Amino acid sequence: MPNDRTSRPGASAAVVVAAVLAAPGPARALEPESIPIERNETPIAIDGNLDDEAWGAATRIDTWYETNPGDNVPPKVRNVGYVTYDDSYFYAAFEFEDPQPDAIRAPLGDRDNVPGYTDYGGVILDTRNDGKTGLMLLSNPRGVQYDAVTDDVTGNEDASLDLFWESASRITDSGWVLELRVPFSSLRYARDDPQTWGVLLYRNYPREFRYQMFSSRLPRGGNCLVCYSKKLTGLEQLPRGGHVVVAPFVTAAKGAEPLDGPGSTLEGQPLARDVGLDVKWNPNADTTVDATLNPDFSQVESDVAQIGTNERFALFFPERRPFFLEGLELYATPIQAVYTRTVTAPRWGVRTTGKLGATAYTGFVVQDEGGGSVIIPSSASSTLAEQAFRSTVAVGRLRHDVGRSFVSLLATQRQVPGGGFNRVVGPDFQWRPTQHDTLTGQLLFSRSRTPQRPELAAEWDGRRLSSRAGRLRYQRRTRTYDLFGSYKDFGAEFRADAGFVPKAGFRQGFAELGYTFRPRSAAIRRLRTFLFGQHEEDHDGRLLNRYVSFGAGMSGRWNSFARLRYSSEELRAGEVVLPANEFHFHVEASPTRSLSQILFGGRAGRQVDFDNSRVGHGADVYASVTLRPGDHLQLQLNLNRRWLNVGPREDRRRLFTARVDRLRATYTFTARCFVRAIAQHVQTLRDPALYGDEVDVKSGSLTGSLLFAYKLNWQTVLFLGYGDRRAFDEAGRLQRAGRELFVKLGYAFQH
Repeated sequence: MPNDRTSRPGASAAVVVAAVLAAPGPARALEPESIPIERNETPIAIDGNLDDEAWGAATRIDTWYETNPGDNVPPKVRNVGYVTYDDSYFYAAFEFEDPQPDAIRAPLGDRDNVPGYTDYGGVILDTRNDGKTGLMLLSNPRGVQYDAVTDDVTGNEDASLDLFWESASRITDSGWVLELRVPFSSLRYARDDPQTWGVLLYRNYPREFRYQMFSSRLPRGGNCLVCYSKKLTGLEQLPRGGHVVVAPFVTAAKGAEPLDGPGSTLEGQPLARDVGLDVKWNPNADTTVDATLNPDFSQVESDVAQIGTNERFALFFPERRPFFLEGLELYATPIQAVYTRTVTAPRWGVRTTGKLGATAYTGFVVQDEGGGSVIIPSSASSTLAEQAFRSTVAVGRLRHDVGRSFVSLLATQRQVPGGGFNRVVGPDFQWRPTQHDTLTGQLLFSRSRTPQRPELAAEWDGRRLSSRAGRLRYQRRTRTYDLFGSYKDFGAEFRADAGFVPKAGFRQGFAELGYTFRPRSAAIRRLRTFLFGQHEEDHDGRLLNRYVSFGAGMSGRWNSFARLRYSSEELRAGEVVLPANEFHFHVEASPTRSLSQILFGGRAGRQVDFDNSRVGHGADVYASVTLRPGDHLQLQLNLNRRWLNVGPREDRRRLFTARVDRLRATYTFTARCFVRAIAQHVQTLRDPALYGDEVDVKSGSLTGSLLFAYKLNWQTVLFLGYGDRRAFDEAGRLQRAGRELFVKLGYAFQH
């Protein structure tokens, strides 16, 4: 579905999406002018001062464009960039003018904590020069780094990536200065000599509006960002590979568990000690081999809880674990047949990622000790089965580029001892005939034999399953209107046990039309109106879901965004189709440096009670507030409430009330060191008399954690943490359910 925003705010320093970018434009947009770069022969100290002799001889870039909210107009503040390189490193430096240095928004924080409502800048490198994938290396004025992959193929920006690189920044009387030094060993590029890369210099400048400035023109209305990179020429005799990183680590944990359920006496558990090893090898500059032995895949910070009450399908959580992150964008396909969090407890794993000419590839093999859950999909809902067995998982994808388009092949397999397996294979493609139009499709075939574990799931009785799944989508964007359409057809027996496919046995059509206005207003800079609809049925022709929705989204002062829409729906619940009519709303803004972000949204109206197949009236609302009393302290409060009332108007009763409350406090000493405390309360209250099946009156938990972290880099780390868990007993009282003290020490050796 197209987005009403002019930029991706996300949780990270995101840049302009396709809604802002790319019209066909003049020829220079397709073949950007080049930027020559020369080798540096003198040392450069990365200290936030541009007084090194080498910067005087570096390539200077002082032509920039404001692309948001302005349409490629001269920036309201001056920006100057410099680029150079030597035998081992690529360098970039920036002078960012600011008439009010005291207004710079640059709080300290953990790596990648560089939101769009703060000041930052840096470089986007297309080192493979394919006009599709850019490596973002950004920093704020306090030296907090952000690295990510922005991908024109998917339109996504993924901040999971972590690389070895250096930065230093300094606030001055006239703005701020930034220096970057990136080892060639952290970059992936072809074997050509000389090299040609794509490059975009970027600055984010949030004041009364969020101003975004680039070193290239980014015309509005199309489908790419990296394709507008200018060509960086003159890179000669770059290192050919041979770089190795060996990162051993040790963990220890001491926990206590209740002897007989929540509230009983806690019994101390034996000290759990573990060691492991991660290895990354670059045999050449365009190939990476990763290996891991007994990896530590602890999350360090728990996932934010999501309300699952009255949900029909499994919930998605993003990947954060380092082993899977190299070439992560190559796993993204129209059907999410690869979801690496299905690998829950690997004992060992091997991966390779690279590119041969116009063909990119990635693949991994891991042995998973089990744990977690497997999704068992259907047309009406999905269930979860316990993955209480070992398996071997293999995933591979090849993508061959043809200009700005590509064709690809994906294959996955999960093999279970005793004969169970799931295999998925099929092609996908993306065709971009113009800068406005994108056609994407995928066709997958699956064959499965379920494990012989009927005690875990009724389907797991050794039966054989075979089916296919397909998706086709078309998107067109212009300066004023956008059109999006998609069609899905998933067979009832389609399974993707290495992916995230919570629904099967359905056909779905979706279409959306939007029109964008750009008022010359002091408060609103962009207004998009839209209309969309969807029809979904199972393979027997029974209606599963049908709706029509219309509304508007707008962007304005204080980096604000608001969206309001109304939907009229018909939904299947069991054997009946029921009506639902809801208002959806979302508002967010970044008013001041101290009140960094406020967010409020949700939906309310006539809703379906899926557990009991009837209509009710309720709401699902959420709110978030981020406070920064100073540059070191951040307080973030997240609240979520969901409730549903059932019965006639004169005798309406509350079916359930669910809530999630999460408070996260972080004090950052330096860009490398912080202490963080998290408290999270999850609770659901139900009226058993209103349910057809037996349910608990009260369920939920209260968890708390305290973490001290020191990160010399993303693999050289020290973590000290404590966690406490409480759960409701049969009487509905919170009782202690466990505690744990843990430590992790890791160090990266590089050669």
